[in-house]
Amino acid sequence: MTARPPPDRSPAERPAIRRRSWAEVRWRQFRNAPRPVVRAVVTDLAVALALGLAYLAYDVAITRGASLPGGDLRTLAVLAYTVVVLGVGSWITWLVVPQPGHFGPRRRSGWSAMLGFLAAAPIAYLVLVVVAQVIKPLLV
Repeated sequence: MTARPPPDRSPAERPAIRRRSWAEVRWRQFRNAPRPVVRAVVTDLAVALALGLAYLAYDVAITRGASLPGGDLRTLAVLAYTVVVLGVGSWITWLVVPQPGHFGPRRRSGWSAMLGFLAAAPIAYLVLVVVAQVIKPLLV
């Protein structure tokens, strides 16, 4: 067995470790997010934005008095929006996020779909809030 080289400095000579603030820690986590999480968030955000704009067009048309088949089905449209964002976001994430810890040919697992589902839930809600509470009042 080889002997360990002596440390460069004794523990008393080492500089004190600076504690980071809460904001510094969160900013570092944001900048160094794992690739699978970034892929899940981006795919879910793309699906939610596309469907959110479609819902906005429908909502504005109903508000302005358009006579559409079925009448006012905004509640059903919100339900359909949520189900489709959760389903399609999970499916696309399942396609683009490989199984963790596996190298070689791409393998998919339920982990990827669950990651997409858990990322899609808050994203669907936030996009719907922005569409209905921020953008719609500017258009109507």
